[in-house]
Amino acid sequence: MKYISIISLLLLCLAVSCEGLIEPKVYSILTDANAFQSKDDAIAAVNAAYSRLKQPSGTNDSWMYYAGFQVTITDLTTDVGHAASGGDVGLMSESNWGPGNTYLAYAWQHQFKLVSDVNNALYYIPKIASLKDAEKTQFLSELKFLRSLGYFDLTNAFGPVPLMTEDSVAKSVQSPDYGAHTPPTELSKINEQVIADLEYAAKNLPANYSSNAIYPTNDVGRATKGSALALLCKLYMREKQWQKVVEVSQQIMDLKQYALYPTYSGLFEENNKWCSENIFSALSNNLVDGTEMMNHFGPINNKQVTDRWQYFAITWYFWNTFEKNDDRREMFFYDYIGSDGLHYVQPPAGQTNPPAGYYYLPNVASKKYADPKGSTTYLDGHVFPIIRYADILMSRAEALNELNGPNAESIQLINQVKARSKATLLGAAGTFTKDGLRDQILKERGWEFFFECKRREDLIRMGKYQSVVNTYLSSIGKAPRIDINKHKYFPYPQTQVDLNPSLSNSDRQ
Repeated sequence: MKYISIISLLLLCLAVSCEGLIEPKVYSILTDANAFQSKDDAIAAVNAAYSRLKQPSGTNDSWMYYAGFQVTITDLTTDVGHAASGGDVGLMSESNWGPGNTYLAYAWQHQFKLVSDVNNALYYIPKIASLKDAEKTQFLSELKFLRSLGYFDLTNAFGPVPLMTEDSVAKSVQSPDYGAHTPPTELSKINEQVIADLEYAAKNLPANYSSNAIYPTNDVGRATKGSALALLCKLYMREKQWQKVVEVSQQIMDLKQYALYPTYSGLFEENNKWCSENIFSALSNNLVDGTEMMNHFGPINNKQVTDRWQYFAITWYFWNTFEKNDDRREMFFYDYIGSDGLHYVQPPAGQTNPPAGYYYLPNVASKKYADPKGSTTYLDGHVFPIIRYADILMSRAEALNELNGPNAESIQLINQVKARSKATLLGAAGTFTKDGLRDQILKERGWEFFFECKRREDLIRMGKYQSVVNTYLSSIGKAPRIDINKHKYFPYPQTQVDLNPSLSNSDRQ
């Protein structure tokens, strides 16, 4: 009887309200017929693509593409990053991943979401009749840069992947094939597309947005000529096209738009939204589109940066390589009295049980995205640097060394970066071999760019991924796992392999 009564009550409610349900009042609806009609529609589509760089993984989750999944598959899979929390992120930090790892699935998903949003916009924006030619060119240039970034990240992680463009959108509109299994495209073909897109963007984008005719305000954070050239430089670095790195880095320097920020710590403070060192970054504001960067990177039980999780942290193994006079060494919460009154420190070698009053930190939290001057709110407004000027200086130094061996310009460029942090400068070029200077560049890039999604690609490019990571794993009592023949690329996520039989993990692990 109870169930019958409930059903009767539901039927009565439906009977009373059905008239309103049958004739809802529709205030607006977006269809193929009325979308992409104006300049504002085009700008909204471009902005939506930028927003993918901070895209959360789900409802009420502000853990972004950059500083989230991208950090997990780059820095955490090397000697630099460590996650003590266990689970799939812990497995990544122990180089013990597989095709079912959640973070590989997240990375693939969000990188391709960026590509998909761009392709849709590239297909529809040229159809907006009211747009001026200059406006179309501007929007298409920004979008092509963003697609290039998506494919740069995808190919760094997974190597050959399906290449999708606006032509793919056109085919799906005209004759959709929902059962199609797009095979991965060889890397050289993807590189050709990325280079063409970046050359187009570099040709057509402005050097900056001051007094721009299309955007009414100085829109820092949008792709610029320097952004396109910098990403092109990074692609040539990966492909070891050293002369092109030298040529493109010179073009960036000749723009006279960029310079190193005076202090390393100030560069990463939350209130420093943009400065002359930013070439391209994912911007954020804690009141508008805040992220959980401080939550994930912040220290545990700290009095200054409270209620954070230390989810992503630096290995003690790596932190101990900093010189004591290097300002970057102080970008960590390595010794503090906690909110619980305990003394939080690095454990002495071979010791696991702290004495009374002490807590042995399993790793060390960075101030890079958790500065004590930052937000006290749950969401923060930290900027994530994707490419900055220091990277271009170091890339040029590396390319010149690969072409010519140790040289005065390479030393001068490296020392520019070192001097900012008061680190010990390198001596004259004659004191190094080519291999020796390459090793110094690798060390410097680690100290300068930790948690900026560069360590894994640096180690792979320099042929050091297997040796460096396996040495680190041995030092912490873990079995060496990296075999570069199997681990240069991650396995395709199992969910994608199940959907697309053209993807195979037979040669990767």
